[in-house]
Amino acid sequence: MTLFKGGIFLNIEELQKTCAMVRRDLVQMVTLAGSGHPGGSLSCVEMLVALYFSVLRIDPENPRLIGRDRFVLSKGHAAPAYYAVLGERGFLPKAELRTLRQLHSILQGHPDAKRTPGVDASTGSLGHGVSIATGMAMAAKAQKSGVRVYTLLGDGELQEGMVWEALMAAAHYHLDNLTVLIDNNGLQIDGSNEEVMSLGSLKAKMEAFGFFVLEVSDGNDIRKVLDALNVPAPQGIPKCILAHTVKGKGVSFMENQAGWHGRAPSQAECDTAM
Repeated sequence: MTLFKGGIFLNIEELQKTCAMVRRDLVQMVTLAGSGHPGGSLSCVEMLVALYFSVLRIDPENPRLIGRDRFVLSKGHAAPAYYAVLGERGFLPKAELRTLRQLHSILQGHPDAKRTPGVDASTGSLGHGVSIATGMAMAAKAQKSGVRVYTLLGDGELQEGMVWEALMAAAHYHLDNLTVLIDNNGLQIDGSNEEVMSLGSLKAKMEAFGFFVLEVSDGNDIRKVLDALNVPAPQGIPKCILAHTVKGKGVSFMENQAGWHGRAPSQAECDTAM
């Protein structure tokens, strides 16, 4: 499989290298900032890279192109991964990554659509992003524009009630142009999902809410993520990709550790991660 990006063909191995570069950049960004959310940023890298380097119809030189596909990072605290991907994809100079969370930077702690090229929606308060994405998909359907909308949620975020209102609306309005990706790493800021508020079977819940669900056993395998993204949803049915991931993926001492949800590494820890 080859993918076209600005005159360069990318194979799976090159996409994997891109994921590694994104992980390197986001850990360094959070370290420099002295704050941020490395754990849930590391777990969703493959989904973001797959979207931005293979799936989304976008133009980095024209971020506001009317007919572009839309992406909403509903789990807005994973902004470091998002910014690193936007930098790799050419939406912003990579030198900007070093300004994360600084005063007047275009890269704030959560995505800001007014400041950051390539960001389609300002997010941060959990649960809001999927509602925004549902509205975007409804508008695109009404306009018959062909625009596709993708949104990425954290699994802990699904404890928010408004998420389920949005999902119910997506099924009711037959939004087959909407894809909901769930970063199912099993952990949130206060511990495991099971301890904080059990989510039960997310696959069964999403299907009960009218979604076509594809479960990805390893959401940190970009080949499996791409395969799921390329499966079309049945007509009139929104799609969900339920991806089982590892919080802190790629940094051994962060993996499966809830404590790294929102803590910045020291310089020594960053050097070890590199």
